[in-house]
Amino acid sequence: MASLVGTALESYDFYIYAYFAAFFAGPLFFDPLGPVGATLAAFLTIAVSFVVRPIGSIIFGHLGDRIGRRKTLLITILIMGIATGLIGLLPTYAMAGWTGAVILVLLRLAQGVSLGGEWGGSILLASEHSSRKSRAFWAALPQLGSPIGSILSAAFFLVLTSALPAEEIVAWAWRIPFLTAIPLVAISLYLRWSIDETPVFANLVKNDKRERMPVLRVFREQPAALALAIGTALLGIGSYSLMNTYTINYGVAVLGFTYEDLLIATTIGGLLQLVTIPLFGWWATRIGSARVVAYGALGTLLIAFPMYFVLQQATFGILVGTMIIGGILPTMSWAALGGTMADLFGDRHRYSALSIAYSIAAVVSGFVPALTLAFGQATGQAWWHPGVVLAVMSAITLVSAWAVRRSSVTARDAATDDSEVAEPALQNS
Repeated sequence: MASLVGTALESYDFYIYAYFAAFFAGPLFFDPLGPVGATLAAFLTIAVSFVVRPIGSIIFGHLGDRIGRRKTLLITILIMGIATGLIGLLPTYAMAGWTGAVILVLLRLAQGVSLGGEWGGSILLASEHSSRKSRAFWAALPQLGSPIGSILSAAFFLVLTSALPAEEIVAWAWRIPFLTAIPLVAISLYLRWSIDETPVFANLVKNDKRERMPVLRVFREQPAALALAIGTALLGIGSYSLMNTYTINYGVAVLGFTYEDLLIATTIGGLLQLVTIPLFGWWATRIGSARVVAYGALGTLLIAFPMYFVLQQATFGILVGTMIIGGILPTMSWAALGGTMADLFGDRHRYSALSIAYSIAAVVSGFVPALTLAFGQATGQAWWHPGVVLAVMSAITLVSAWAVRRSSVTARDAATDDSEVAEPALQNS
Protein backbone atom coordinates (compact mmCIF):
# COMPACT_ATOMS: atom_id res chain seq x y z
CA MET A 1 0.00 0.00 0.00
CA ALA A 2 2.85 2.38 0.78
CA SER A 3 4.25 1.77 -2.71
CA LEU A 4 0.88 1.84 -4.43
CA VAL A 5 -0.29 5.19 -3.06
CA GLY A 6 2.88 6.85 -4.30
CA THR A 7 2.56 5.54 -7.85
CA ALA A 8 -1.17 6.38 -7.81
CA LEU A 9 -0.36 9.96 -6.84
CA GLU A 10 2.27 10.10 -9.60
CA SER A 11 -0.26 8.94 -12.21
CA TYR A 12 -3.02 11.15 -10.81
CA ASP A 13 -0.75 14.18 -11.00
CA PHE A 14 0.20 13.39 -14.62
CA TYR A 15 -3.35 12.95 -15.91
CA ILE A 16 -4.86 15.81 -13.90
CA TYR A 17 -2.26 18.19 -15.22
CA ALA A 18 -2.54 16.82 -18.77
CA TYR A 19 -6.29 17.49 -18.79
CA PHE A 20 -5.76 20.86 -17.14
CA ALA A 21 -3.06 21.91 -19.61
CA ALA A 22 -5.16 20.92 -22.60
CA PHE A 23 -8.12 23.10 -21.68
CA PHE A 24 -7.41 25.57 -18.89
CA ALA A 25 -3.71 26.27 -18.28
CA GLY A 26 -3.26 28.37 -21.43
CA PRO A 27 -6.07 30.89 -20.82
CA LEU A 28 -5.42 31.05 -17.08
CA PHE A 29 -1.63 31.50 -17.04
CA PHE A 30 -0.44 32.34 -20.58
CA ASP A 31 -3.30 34.40 -21.98
CA PRO A 32 -1.17 37.27 -23.50
CA LEU A 33 0.49 34.75 -25.84
CA GLY A 34 -2.72 34.29 -27.81
CA PRO A 35 -4.72 31.08 -28.31
CA VAL A 36 -2.01 29.11 -30.12
CA GLY A 37 0.92 30.43 -28.08
CA ALA A 38 -0.91 29.89 -24.79
CA THR A 39 -1.77 26.29 -25.68
CA LEU A 40 1.81 25.60 -26.75
CA ALA A 41 3.15 27.07 -23.50
CA ALA A 42 0.72 24.93 -21.52
CA PHE A 43 1.90 21.77 -23.31
CA LEU A 44 5.52 22.72 -22.71
CA THR A 45 4.82 22.78 -18.98
CA ILE A 46 3.95 19.09 -19.37
CA ALA A 47 7.24 18.41 -21.13
CA VAL A 48 9.46 20.16 -18.57
CA SER A 49 8.55 17.70 -15.83
CA PHE A 50 9.63 14.83 -18.08
CA VAL A 51 12.88 16.45 -19.15
CA VAL A 52 14.12 16.91 -15.57
CA ARG A 53 13.20 13.40 -14.44
CA PRO A 54 16.68 11.99 -15.16
CA ILE A 55 18.10 14.62 -12.80
CA GLY A 56 15.76 13.41 -10.09
CA SER A 57 16.63 9.80 -10.84
CA ILE A 58 20.33 10.50 -10.30
CA ILE A 59 19.73 12.44 -7.08
CA PHE A 60 17.20 10.13 -5.49
CA GLY A 61 18.71 6.97 -6.96
CA HIS A 62 21.94 7.86 -5.17
CA LEU A 63 20.06 8.57 -1.93
CA GLY A 64 18.04 5.37 -2.22
CA ASP A 65 21.20 3.29 -2.50
CA ARG A 66 22.95 5.26 0.26
CA ILE A 67 20.41 6.22 2.96
CA GLY A 68 17.71 3.67 2.16
CA ARG A 69 14.56 3.09 0.13
CA ARG A 70 12.13 4.17 2.84
CA LYS A 71 13.77 7.49 3.74
CA THR A 72 14.18 8.46 0.11
CA LEU A 73 10.55 7.72 -0.70
CA LEU A 74 9.43 9.89 2.21
CA ILE A 75 11.28 12.79 0.59
CA THR A 76 10.00 12.19 -2.95
CA ILE A 77 6.34 11.82 -1.99
CA LEU A 78 6.49 14.93 0.20
CA ILE A 79 7.93 17.06 -2.62
CA MET A 80 5.47 15.69 -5.13
CA GLY A 81 2.41 16.16 -2.96
CA ILE A 82 3.29 19.68 -1.84
CA ALA A 83 4.07 20.80 -5.40
CA THR A 84 0.81 19.38 -6.73
CA GLY A 85 -1.22 20.98 -3.96
CA LEU A 86 0.44 24.36 -4.45
CA ILE A 87 -0.58 24.41 -8.12
CA GLY A 88 -4.16 24.59 -6.86
CA LEU A 89 -3.30 27.79 -4.95
CA LEU A 90 -1.52 29.68 -7.74
CA PRO A 91 -2.63 33.14 -8.83
CA THR A 92 -3.72 33.33 -12.46
CA TYR A 93 -2.43 35.86 -14.97
CA ALA A 94 -5.47 38.05 -14.31
CA MET A 95 -4.56 38.11 -10.61
CA ALA A 96 -0.79 38.54 -10.63
CA GLY A 97 0.53 38.77 -14.16
CA TRP A 98 3.35 36.39 -15.06
CA THR A 99 4.06 35.50 -11.42
CA GLY A 100 1.68 32.54 -11.45
CA ALA A 101 3.15 31.19 -14.71
CA VAL A 102 6.71 31.38 -13.39
CA ILE A 103 5.77 29.59 -10.16
CA LEU A 104 3.81 27.01 -12.17
CA VAL A 105 6.92 26.12 -14.18
CA LEU A 106 9.01 25.90 -11.00
CA LEU A 107 6.46 23.58 -9.38
CA ARG A 108 6.40 21.40 -12.49
CA LEU A 109 10.18 21.18 -12.31
CA ALA A 110 9.96 20.13 -8.65
CA GLN A 111 7.38 17.48 -9.53
CA GLY A 112 9.58 16.14 -12.31
CA VAL A 113 12.65 15.90 -10.08
CA SER A 114 10.73 14.10 -7.32
CA LEU A 115 9.07 11.72 -9.79
CA GLY A 116 12.50 10.75 -11.07
CA GLY A 117 13.07 8.84 -7.85
CA GLU A 118 9.53 7.73 -7.03
CA TRP A 119 8.83 4.76 -9.31
CA GLY A 120 12.05 2.81 -8.76
CA GLY A 121 11.79 3.19 -5.01
CA SER A 122 8.15 2.12 -4.98
CA ILE A 123 8.98 -1.05 -6.90
CA LEU A 124 11.85 -1.88 -4.52
CA LEU A 125 9.82 -1.08 -1.42
CA ALA A 126 7.33 -3.74 -2.49
CA SER A 127 9.63 -6.32 -4.07
CA GLU A 128 12.46 -6.24 -1.50
CA HIS A 129 10.03 -7.01 1.31
CA SER A 130 8.84 -10.17 -0.47
CA SER A 131 10.24 -13.63 -1.01
CA ARG A 132 12.11 -14.41 -4.22
CA LYS A 133 9.33 -16.73 -5.38
CA SER A 134 6.57 -14.11 -5.06
CA ARG A 135 8.68 -11.04 -5.93
CA ALA A 136 7.27 -10.64 -9.47
CA PHE A 137 3.72 -10.48 -8.09
CA TRP A 138 4.46 -7.86 -5.46
CA ALA A 139 6.50 -5.82 -7.93
CA ALA A 140 3.38 -5.68 -10.13
CA LEU A 141 1.09 -4.21 -7.48
CA PRO A 142 2.59 -0.68 -7.47
CA GLN A 143 1.73 -0.64 -11.19
CA LEU A 144 -1.92 -0.44 -10.13
CA GLY A 145 -1.19 3.19 -9.36
CA SER A 146 -1.39 4.09 -13.05
CA PRO A 147 -5.00 2.98 -13.66
CA ILE A 148 -6.03 4.29 -10.25
CA GLY A 149 -4.61 7.71 -11.08
CA SER A 150 -6.21 7.61 -14.52
CA ILE A 151 -9.61 6.66 -13.10
CA LEU A 152 -9.53 9.32 -10.38
CA SER A 153 -8.45 12.10 -12.72
CA ALA A 154 -10.97 11.19 -15.42
CA ALA A 155 -13.73 10.92 -12.82
CA PHE A 156 -12.86 14.36 -11.44
CA PHE A 157 -13.06 16.02 -14.83
CA LEU A 158 -16.25 14.17 -15.74
CA VAL A 159 -17.87 15.43 -12.55
CA LEU A 160 -16.56 18.97 -13.01
CA THR A 161 -17.60 19.26 -16.65
CA SER A 162 -21.06 17.80 -16.01
CA ALA A 163 -21.82 19.63 -12.74
CA LEU A 164 -20.43 23.08 -13.50
CA PRO A 165 -20.39 25.40 -16.51
CA ALA A 166 -17.05 26.19 -18.08
CA GLU A 167 -17.09 29.68 -16.58
CA GLU A 168 -17.22 28.29 -13.04
CA ILE A 169 -14.44 25.80 -13.73
CA VAL A 170 -12.21 28.55 -15.07
CA ALA A 171 -13.10 30.84 -12.17
CA TRP A 172 -12.31 28.48 -9.28
CA ALA A 173 -13.21 24.79 -9.67
CA TRP A 174 -10.03 23.87 -11.62
CA ARG A 175 -8.18 24.14 -8.30
CA ILE A 176 -10.06 21.29 -6.61
CA PRO A 177 -8.31 18.31 -8.28
CA PHE A 178 -4.88 19.69 -7.38
CA LEU A 179 -5.84 20.36 -3.75
CA THR A 180 -6.97 16.73 -3.34
CA ALA A 181 -3.30 15.74 -3.62
CA ILE A 182 -2.80 16.98 -0.06
CA PRO A 183 -4.84 14.23 1.68
CA LEU A 184 -3.34 11.67 -0.73
CA VAL A 185 0.20 12.63 0.21
CA ALA A 186 -0.73 12.60 3.91
CA ILE A 187 -1.94 9.00 3.60
CA SER A 188 1.18 7.99 1.68
CA LEU A 189 3.47 9.62 4.23
CA TYR A 190 1.73 7.81 7.06
CA LEU A 191 2.03 4.44 5.32
CA ARG A 192 5.69 4.89 4.43
CA TRP A 193 6.58 6.22 7.87
CA SER A 194 4.99 3.16 9.49
CA ILE A 195 7.01 0.49 7.67
CA ASP A 196 10.55 -0.78 8.14
CA GLU A 197 13.42 -0.41 5.73
CA THR A 198 13.62 -3.24 3.20
CA PRO A 199 15.57 -6.35 4.33
CA VAL A 200 17.80 -6.05 1.25
CA PHE A 201 19.03 -2.58 2.14
CA ALA A 202 19.25 -3.45 5.83
CA ASN A 203 21.56 -6.30 4.86
CA LEU A 204 23.76 -3.93 2.85
CA VAL A 205 24.10 -1.63 5.87
CA LYS A 206 24.78 -4.53 8.23
CA ASN A 207 27.57 -5.88 6.03
CA ASP A 208 28.93 -2.44 5.13
CA LYS A 209 28.41 -3.06 1.41
CA ARG A 210 26.73 0.14 0.30
CA GLU A 211 28.16 1.59 -2.89
CA ARG A 212 29.73 5.05 -2.55
CA MET A 213 28.79 6.13 -6.09
CA PRO A 214 26.00 3.78 -7.23
CA VAL A 215 25.08 5.81 -10.32
CA LEU A 216 28.62 5.55 -11.69
CA ARG A 217 28.66 1.83 -11.04
CA VAL A 218 25.49 1.40 -13.11
CA PHE A 219 27.01 3.14 -16.13
CA ARG A 220 30.43 1.55 -15.66
CA GLU A 221 29.45 -2.07 -15.06
CA GLN A 222 25.98 -2.58 -16.57
CA PRO A 223 25.42 -0.20 -19.49
CA ALA A 224 23.90 -2.96 -21.64
CA ALA A 225 21.48 -3.93 -18.89
CA LEU A 226 20.53 -0.26 -18.49
CA ALA A 227 19.82 0.06 -22.21
CA LEU A 228 17.66 -3.07 -22.15
CA ALA A 229 15.78 -1.79 -19.10
CA ILE A 230 14.97 1.45 -20.95
CA GLY A 231 13.73 -0.49 -23.97
CA THR A 232 11.69 -2.84 -21.80
CA ALA A 233 9.97 0.11 -20.10
CA LEU A 234 9.12 2.01 -23.29
CA LEU A 235 5.84 0.32 -24.24
CA GLY A 236 4.42 0.24 -20.72
CA ILE A 237 4.93 3.98 -20.27
CA GLY A 238 4.57 5.16 -23.85
CA SER A 239 1.29 3.35 -24.49
CA TYR A 240 -0.35 5.43 -21.75
CA SER A 241 0.86 8.64 -23.40
CA LEU A 242 -0.45 7.44 -26.75
CA MET A 243 -3.79 5.97 -25.64
CA ASN A 244 -4.76 8.29 -22.79
CA THR A 245 -3.38 11.57 -24.12
CA TYR A 246 -2.98 11.58 -27.89
CA THR A 247 -5.88 9.25 -28.71
CA ILE A 248 -8.26 11.39 -26.65
CA ASN A 249 -7.34 14.50 -28.64
CA TYR A 250 -7.29 12.52 -31.90
CA GLY A 251 -10.69 11.04 -31.15
CA VAL A 252 -12.27 14.46 -30.61
CA ALA A 253 -10.50 16.43 -33.33
CA VAL A 254 -10.39 13.84 -36.13
CA LEU A 255 -12.81 10.99 -35.42
CA GLY A 256 -15.67 13.06 -34.03
CA PHE A 257 -16.12 11.48 -30.60
CA THR A 258 -17.20 13.62 -27.68
CA TYR A 259 -14.74 14.38 -24.91
CA GLU A 260 -17.04 12.64 -22.40
CA ASP A 261 -17.17 9.47 -24.52
CA LEU A 262 -13.39 9.26 -24.53
CA LEU A 263 -13.10 9.85 -20.78
CA ILE A 264 -15.69 7.13 -20.11
CA ALA A 265 -13.88 4.70 -22.42
CA THR A 266 -10.51 5.30 -20.77
CA THR A 267 -12.11 4.91 -17.34
CA ILE A 268 -13.59 1.54 -18.33
CA GLY A 269 -10.16 0.45 -19.54
CA GLY A 270 -8.61 1.63 -16.27
CA LEU A 271 -11.15 -0.32 -14.19
CA LEU A 272 -10.30 -3.49 -16.11
CA GLN A 273 -6.61 -2.97 -15.33
CA LEU A 274 -7.37 -3.17 -11.61
CA VAL A 275 -8.05 -6.85 -12.26
CA THR A 276 -5.57 -7.65 -15.01
CA ILE A 277 -2.45 -6.17 -13.41
CA PRO A 278 -2.51 -8.51 -10.36
CA LEU A 279 -3.32 -11.43 -12.68
CA PHE A 280 -0.37 -10.64 -14.94
CA GLY A 281 1.81 -10.22 -11.85
CA TRP A 282 0.80 -13.68 -10.68
CA TRP A 283 1.48 -15.05 -14.17
CA ALA A 284 4.97 -13.53 -14.01
CA THR A 285 5.72 -15.65 -10.92
CA ARG A 286 4.91 -18.73 -13.00
CA ILE A 287 6.71 -18.03 -16.30
CA GLY A 288 9.02 -15.11 -15.52
CA SER A 289 8.58 -11.34 -15.69
CA ALA A 290 10.57 -10.81 -18.91
CA ARG A 291 8.48 -13.37 -20.76
CA VAL A 292 5.23 -11.63 -19.73
CA VAL A 293 6.65 -8.30 -20.93
CA ALA A 294 7.57 -9.91 -24.25
CA TYR A 295 4.14 -11.49 -24.71
CA GLY A 296 2.46 -8.16 -24.04
CA ALA A 297 4.71 -6.40 -26.54
CA LEU A 298 4.13 -9.07 -29.20
CA GLY A 299 0.37 -8.91 -28.76
CA THR A 300 0.37 -5.12 -28.96
CA LEU A 301 2.48 -5.24 -32.11
CA LEU A 302 -0.02 -7.58 -33.76
CA ILE A 303 -3.09 -5.46 -32.97
CA ALA A 304 -1.58 -1.98 -33.43
CA PHE A 305 -2.80 -1.43 -37.01
CA PRO A 306 -6.10 -3.39 -36.87
CA MET A 307 -7.08 -1.48 -33.73
CA TYR A 308 -6.71 1.96 -35.28
CA PHE A 309 -8.29 0.79 -38.54
CA VAL A 310 -11.43 -0.37 -36.73
CA LEU A 311 -11.47 2.82 -34.64
CA GLN A 312 -12.21 4.80 -37.82
CA GLN A 313 -15.80 3.50 -37.61
CA ALA A 314 -16.27 6.02 -34.77
CA THR A 315 -18.90 4.19 -32.73
CA PHE A 316 -18.89 4.25 -28.94
CA GLY A 317 -18.85 0.44 -28.71
CA ILE A 318 -15.78 0.23 -30.94
CA LEU A 319 -14.13 2.99 -28.91
CA VAL A 320 -14.64 1.07 -25.67
CA GLY A 321 -13.43 -2.15 -27.28
CA THR A 322 -10.34 -0.36 -28.58
CA MET A 323 -9.50 1.03 -25.16
CA ILE A 324 -9.98 -2.42 -23.59
CA ILE A 325 -7.99 -4.44 -26.13
CA GLY A 326 -5.44 -1.68 -26.64
CA GLY A 327 -5.09 -1.48 -22.87
CA ILE A 328 -4.88 -5.14 -21.85
CA LEU A 329 -1.93 -6.11 -24.04
CA PRO A 330 0.38 -3.18 -23.12
CA THR A 331 -0.74 -3.74 -19.53
CA MET A 332 0.98 -7.13 -19.64
CA SER A 333 4.27 -5.35 -20.32
CA TRP A 334 3.46 -2.71 -17.71
CA ALA A 335 2.52 -5.19 -14.96
CA ALA A 336 5.71 -7.24 -15.28
CA LEU A 337 8.02 -4.27 -15.81
CA GLY A 338 9.08 -3.83 -12.18
CA GLY A 339 10.00 -7.47 -11.72
CA THR A 340 11.94 -7.55 -15.00
CA MET A 341 13.97 -4.45 -14.25
CA ALA A 342 14.65 -5.35 -10.61
CA ASP A 343 16.12 -8.69 -11.69
CA LEU A 344 18.62 -6.99 -13.99
CA PHE A 345 20.64 -5.15 -11.36
CA GLY A 346 22.54 -5.83 -8.16
CA ASP A 347 21.33 -4.68 -4.75
CA ARG A 348 24.05 -2.07 -4.25
CA HIS A 349 22.93 0.09 -7.17
CA ARG A 350 19.43 -1.18 -7.96
CA TYR A 351 17.57 1.97 -6.88
CA SER A 352 19.78 4.13 -9.12
CA ALA A 353 19.47 1.75 -12.07
CA LEU A 354 15.68 1.43 -11.94
CA SER A 355 15.18 5.17 -11.48
CA ILE A 356 17.49 6.14 -14.34
CA ALA A 357 16.07 3.56 -16.77
CA TYR A 358 12.47 4.47 -15.99
CA SER A 359 13.06 8.23 -16.16
CA ILE A 360 14.78 8.02 -19.56
CA ALA A 361 11.92 5.91 -20.93
CA ALA A 362 9.49 8.45 -19.44
CA VAL A 363 11.29 11.34 -21.18
CA VAL A 364 10.92 9.57 -24.54
CA SER A 365 7.28 8.73 -23.76
CA GLY A 366 6.56 12.32 -22.81
CA PHE A 367 7.13 13.36 -26.42
CA VAL A 368 5.00 10.57 -27.91
CA PRO A 369 1.79 12.68 -28.18
CA ALA A 370 3.61 15.57 -29.88
CA LEU A 371 5.52 13.28 -32.25
CA THR A 372 2.35 11.37 -33.14
CA LEU A 373 0.52 14.64 -33.77
CA ALA A 374 3.29 15.83 -36.09
CA PHE A 375 3.34 12.45 -37.86
CA GLY A 376 -0.42 12.60 -38.30
CA GLN A 377 -0.25 16.04 -39.87
CA ALA A 378 2.58 14.94 -42.17
CA THR A 379 0.53 11.94 -43.39
CA GLY A 380 -2.73 13.84 -43.76
CA GLN A 381 -4.21 12.08 -40.71
CA ALA A 382 -3.85 8.67 -42.34
CA TRP A 383 -5.67 6.07 -40.25
CA TRP A 384 -2.48 4.09 -39.66
CA HIS A 385 -0.27 6.86 -38.25
CA PRO A 386 -0.91 6.10 -34.52
CA GLY A 387 -0.45 2.41 -35.29
CA VAL A 388 3.06 3.06 -36.56
CA VAL A 389 4.02 4.76 -33.29
CA LEU A 390 2.49 1.97 -31.19
CA ALA A 391 4.13 -0.71 -33.35
CA VAL A 392 7.58 0.88 -33.05
CA MET A 393 7.33 1.06 -29.24
CA SER A 394 6.08 -2.54 -29.14
CA ALA A 395 8.96 -3.77 -31.30
CA ILE A 396 11.57 -2.04 -29.14
CA THR A 397 10.11 -3.51 -25.95
CA LEU A 398 9.74 -6.96 -27.55
CA VAL A 399 13.39 -7.08 -28.62
CA SER A 400 14.58 -5.76 -25.24
CA ALA A 401 12.50 -8.24 -23.24
CA TRP A 402 13.56 -11.08 -25.54
CA ALA A 403 17.23 -10.16 -24.93
CA VAL A 404 16.66 -10.17 -21.17
CA ARG A 405 14.85 -13.50 -21.40
CA ARG A 406 17.63 -15.02 -23.54
CA SER A 407 20.32 -14.18 -20.99
CA SER A 408 21.40 -17.30 -19.15
CA VAL A 409 20.47 -16.26 -15.61
CA THR A 410 18.99 -13.27 -13.87
CA ALA A 411 20.99 -10.96 -11.68
CA ARG A 412 19.65 -12.54 -8.52
CA ASP A 413 20.37 -16.08 -9.63
CA ALA A 414 23.82 -15.32 -10.96
CA ALA A 415 25.71 -15.08 -7.69
CA THR A 416 25.59 -16.28 -4.16
CA ASP A 417 25.90 -12.74 -2.75
CA ASP A 418 22.92 -10.58 -3.78
CA SER A 419 24.73 -7.36 -2.97
CA GLU A 420 27.48 -8.12 -5.46
CA VAL A 421 25.53 -9.52 -8.39
CA ALA A 422 25.44 -8.36 -11.96
CA GLU A 423 23.92 -9.99 -15.01
CA PRO A 424 26.77 -11.89 -16.71
CA ALA A 425 25.18 -11.78 -20.16
CA LEU A 426 24.50 -8.06 -19.86
CA GLN A 427 27.49 -6.83 -17.85
CA ASN A 428 30.24 -4.76 -19.46
CA SER A 429 33.52 -4.66 -17.55
